[in-house]
Amino acid sequence: MTPVRVGVFGLLGSGNLGNDGSLEAVLGYLRAEHPEAVVDALCGGPEVVASRYRIPATRLHWYRGEYRTASRAGAIAGKGLGKLVDVFRTAAWVRRHDVVIVPGMGVLEATLPLRPWGFPYSLFLLCASGRLLGTRVALVGVGAAPITDRPTRALVRRAARLAAYRSYRDTLSRDAMRAMGVDTARDEVHPDLAFALPVPAAAASPGTVCVGVMDFHGGNDDRARAEEIHRRYLAGTTAFVRALVEDGRTVRLLTGDACDAPVAEAILAAVDSPLVTAAEAASLADLLKETAAADSVVATRYHNLVCALRAGTPTLAVSYAAKSDALMDRMGLGAYCHPAREVDADRLLEQFRALEKHAAELRRTLTERNEAAARQLARQFAALTTALFPPTAPQETR
Repeated sequence: MTPVRVGVFGLLGSGNLGNDGSLEAVLGYLRAEHPEAVVDALCGGPEVVASRYRIPATRLHWYRGEYRTASRAGAIAGKGLGKLVDVFRTAAWVRRHDVVIVPGMGVLEATLPLRPWGFPYSLFLLCASGRLLGTRVALVGVGAAPITDRPTRALVRRAARLAAYRSYRDTLSRDAMRAMGVDTARDEVHPDLAFALPVPAAAASPGTVCVGVMDFHGGNDDRARAEEIHRRYLAGTTAFVRALVEDGRTVRLLTGDACDAPVAEAILAAVDSPLVTAAEAASLADLLKETAAADSVVATRYHNLVCALRAGTPTLAVSYAAKSDALMDRMGLGAYCHPAREVDADRLLEQFRALEKHAAELRRTLTERNEAAARQLARQFAALTTALFPPTAPQETR
């Protein structure tokens, strides 16, 4: 039998630990259920993906300066030419596969600043190439949200319509795509793919609070006041960490993307206490280990929340999008959310103390919800096998 050729696609290996965790979950599924599959990637960080996950990887964009702001004529021309070249590069890569999987990630949303000619354009090229060339493209456990920018919304909607398979990580995502004109009657909702990852053993750190920070400047519609939002978020988070230290608590700062590091450094400098340290997490497994060892977690970035909840640790969300609220509600902690755009250190501290007061009860709830998530993800992977890997009769020997 000819091995199935599977491609994985996305902003993988680019510094976002949540994206890479979704990839890791899908690779685990493929290796367990389809060991015969030949897998490679078209992604943002091919060197990282190739070395960490031991699969061949190709750069997503022809133009190497894709993620840098283009201000000079040469850079603008390079970006423009790259968009044209990527049409043919993407199609050539898709043609070599039987199946392409987009593993998780918020690929159908613009809750963080996003330009239509960036990833939405790349996703559209992928799905259009798949439809034209007969390669099944699957958007697996992805996130979606209402998009007000018309060009971005048009590209995302068209890409979703062209995909052969879609599933979402929450009901809000499916509802958002339905509202944008996508027929979601056959689309299913399952927990985030990261809930399929194992929780590594971790030595308990009594009294430790993990605080997940983010380089937060608001969303796509907040560009005019992005710096103000960031200043308020940083000031409020810093004041909260300082209050924890004054109570004698040990604080571990967590990040989820390379761009978050300056925020952690700014808090370390402002609080200036040996009780505050920053974790050097290189993977979602590292974040799982950190959150599993803590007494409680307060976090902003979505996959920091996923890790803490997956680890069964009482968690308070500093929420920047509806997806965070939906995740917390699904895991039974909907009462413990605080707005990232309006961080009030006093109010946050009050919510945190309530969280810790009910910690034992919340840990039992999280154990039950994690068991349910495991069952739901087993159904997700079974559905994916049915949709993408139909039984093939052995070839006759001549």
